[in-house]
This record gives sequence, structure tokens and C-alpha cells, in this order.
Amino acid sequence: MNDDDYSATELGSHWFEGPTPDPTPDRVEGEVLRFGPGVTAAAARRAENTPTAAQIWHGALPGAPPPRRPRTRRPLRYAPAAVILLVALALLAWREYGPRVAVRSVTVTAPEGPLGCDGTANVLGVVRTDGRPGTLTYHWERSDGTRSAPLRETLPRGRKEARLHLLWTFQGRGAHHAVARLVVTSPSTRTAEDTFTYRCG
Repeated sequence: MNDDDYSATELGSHWFEGPTPDPTPDRVEGEVLRFGPGVTAAAARRAENTPTAAQIWHGALPGAPPPRRPRTRRPLRYAPAAVILLVALALLAWREYGPRVAVRSVTVTAPEGPLGCDGTANVLGVVRTDGRPGTLTYHWERSDGTRSAPLRETLPRGRKEARLHLLWTFQGRGAHHAVARLVVTSPSTRTAEDTFTYRCG
């Protein structure tokens, strides 16, 4: 046989039944096994341009982009409920951890007219707020040089007024021009005062 006239024959692996140099060749379905002294240039070009069975099976050709998978839309039916839940949680957090009580005004009212012998003056302090919950810290100061310990008043939500009383008792003869001062120190500093007269002759 003349080697120049010989051309390789391309056969699928499942068509080969004759003896092989290797009794257990690797077999991959759809691949091409080539036999002979070599592969001609024409056969090589045909092999390069011919899609394999694996490429045809997966629907892809050489140089072709892979097929795009269809996008699946996520269900949006739960979106409104999720938004409502987030808004409710935000409102609860704002009510619980948001801005605390703010003081609008502080006034003090003492008894009108002179206080008689061994009398007790009921001095009223009124603290007006914005209605948010919180705690007021305050103390009373008297013109005789005394001062109360720090006091606290807790306000629930919706209560816009705190009424604070100072009971000041006098004994003995004499006269005194009394000044009662209310000092709010928290959440902000506010001060108010009023005067009255004690007279016992």
C-alpha cells in the first residue's frame, strides 16, 4: 500500500469492533477515535469545524455563547405586608427609644396674703411638658438658706403637666418675706419662683 494515498477513517467509538493496540481504550460517548499513521490536513480541518456529539447534545456550537437561563421573578405579594411591619416596628422603636420628655414651662404659685402664726404655706409648682414620657429631676430652694434633696417625678405618655408641692411651715412670732424657688435640672434647666409673707405679732 502506498502511504501517500492513505487517508485516516473517522469512526465513532461505538462502531469500532476490531482489535486495538490497547485492549481497554478510554471510551467517552460521542468522541471520535482516529486510526492510521496520521490525520491529513483536510481531515483535521473537518474535525475542527464539525461539532461533537457532546456539543450537539448540550446545544452549543464552537464560538457560540452559552444559552441564557430564563430569569425567575420573585413573588411580590408579601412586599406590602413587609413594609407595614417595618413601619410598625419603626414607630414602636421611636416611641420607646425616641426623644424623651421636653419641658415647655415652669411656674410657681405661693399663697396670697400674709401667712398667720404657726401656719404652713402650700407652694405649688407646675411643670408643663410636651406629653412624651420621661422623668423630671428638680429641687426646691427656700429664702431661709435651705434646699431640698434632688427629687424625681415620672411622667407617663400623654401627661403634659406635673404638679409639685412645697409645704413650708413657720412657727413663732415675727415676720418673714419668704421666697420659694423651683429648679428643674433635667431634662433641661428651668427655674421659677414666687413670694409670700409670714407675719405673727
